[in-house]
Amino acid sequence: MAKGEGADQYSNNSLLTNKPINPDVVKLAGKREQCDRLSICNKLCYAVGGAPYQITGCALGFFLQIYLLDVAQLDPFYASIILFVGRAWDAVTDPIIGFMVSRSPWTRFGRMLPWILFSTPLAVVSYFLIWYVPVIENGKVIWYLVFYCLFQTLQTCFHVPYSALTMFISEDQKERDSATAYRMTVEVLGTVIGTAVQGQIVGMANPPCIPVAPGDNVTEGLNSSLLLGQEVNTTVFSPGITLDQTKTAYMIASGAICSIYVLCAVVLFFGVKEKKESSRPRSELMSFWQGIGLVMGHGPYVRLVMGFLFTSLAFMLLEGNFALFCCYTLGFRNDFQNILLVIMLAAMLTIPFWQWFLTKFGKKNAVYIGTSSVIPFMILVVCVKSNLIITYMVSFAAGVGVAAAFLLPWSMLPDVVDNPDSRGHEAIFYSFYVFFTKFASGISLGISTLSLDFAGYMTRGCTQPENVDITLKVLVSAAPIGLILIGLVLFRSYPIDEERRQCNRKLLQEQRDNEVDSETDSTELTNMV
Repeated sequence: MAKGEGADQYSNNSLLTNKPINPDVVKLAGKREQCDRLSICNKLCYAVGGAPYQITGCALGFFLQIYLLDVAQLDPFYASIILFVGRAWDAVTDPIIGFMVSRSPWTRFGRMLPWILFSTPLAVVSYFLIWYVPVIENGKVIWYLVFYCLFQTLQTCFHVPYSALTMFISEDQKERDSATAYRMTVEVLGTVIGTAVQGQIVGMANPPCIPVAPGDNVTEGLNSSLLLGQEVNTTVFSPGITLDQTKTAYMIASGAICSIYVLCAVVLFFGVKEKKESSRPRSELMSFWQGIGLVMGHGPYVRLVMGFLFTSLAFMLLEGNFALFCCYTLGFRNDFQNILLVIMLAAMLTIPFWQWFLTKFGKKNAVYIGTSSVIPFMILVVCVKSNLIITYMVSFAAGVGVAAAFLLPWSMLPDVVDNPDSRGHEAIFYSFYVFFTKFASGISLGISTLSLDFAGYMTRGCTQPENVDITLKVLVSAAPIGLILIGLVLFRSYPIDEERRQCNRKLLQEQRDNEVDSETDSTELTNMV
């Protein structure tokens, strides 16, 4: 390998020696290999830990805006502030928490697991209070802003250490990739659970749409929600369904999700053992800005994250607007829940396929094929006249692409993080990746909201103006396709192909074996003395 191409290249001058084989080293290496293997139970317990992030994220993403407008009855301007500030705060806290995790001391439970354990009780309490309507009318905005930001911070204290935990459950890349596949399957299942639990419980007290003519100036635009809220007791809610019943339904749903959150955290904590291997020594502490310099100076990491930034933004635009697209552009108001369910189920069922594919043909090839597989169906869904069967087919195909988008980033990150320079600072690398994906989510939310606002979107309207239909087609087809193509171009500059990945893996293994050999020699010398 030529020097200077990136941080993925490691020097092996000190590794290639003609030292005679020591039987003790062979035995110790065999024990290490056996220790690196993860049982199915270990992988499942690790995977369960990824469910809370997806369940709560799905529930908040689909229902929080409707809840703030129609149940808490906030002014749309204040609701927008809560949503945007919450997302921005969530993104900012990731690198900060990652920096703090990297500086935290090792305990008998590990370095990552204590963060998960102690953040869980506070996180579930703050999540539950998000879905509670306070009796103080003038304090609602502060209430929701505080508890939304607090929950995002505590969720970050859970998710960043959990993401970095991948590096500490095993040193074997195959075992980590396999555990990641289990995790992605459970996380996709978590999105199904989040949608089902929140949707079914709240759906029992869900208000119908408001039949308003598109030409009515009073109700055009997102800012009409305040005026519509004046009729909340007579028009918005169905006969027999009161506002208090709807509030109770949201609290029951949040209580159920909090119970699942706690259960998953307990399974993760007691089912996974964080390993402190001798071959992963603790690096010297560095400042926050030094951590940023370390991350941004890692060429392969930056290229990988930038590529996934654009592809993630594409899928977030598709997922965030597909329900509205089904309801208003395609006219499937009564079927959109089932269509979303098909997407999530298809993603969950096809993750094992993508795990097999990346093992067989390489991760970089899996990125190209998996990410681009949804493009023909994105074009088809906006070009073909509204048809429920075709929509289900497109939804299944989109789910296949979502599976690849879920699996591949977390499977490829260890390839660029597992190097001598990042030892002891893995949480910083993972937190910055989470920061960029959440930043993409914030951009997606902003673009969607502003675009629909400019197009004249009518809140809770049964029909929408033609400009809204055109905007939704752009948001679920043209814009995601363009972002995917940009991401694929960026991936061409990603230097770690399958051949180089295997070479790096071999060099790292030789380095670890050399360190084991040094430890054995040191132990023998101590015994002799």
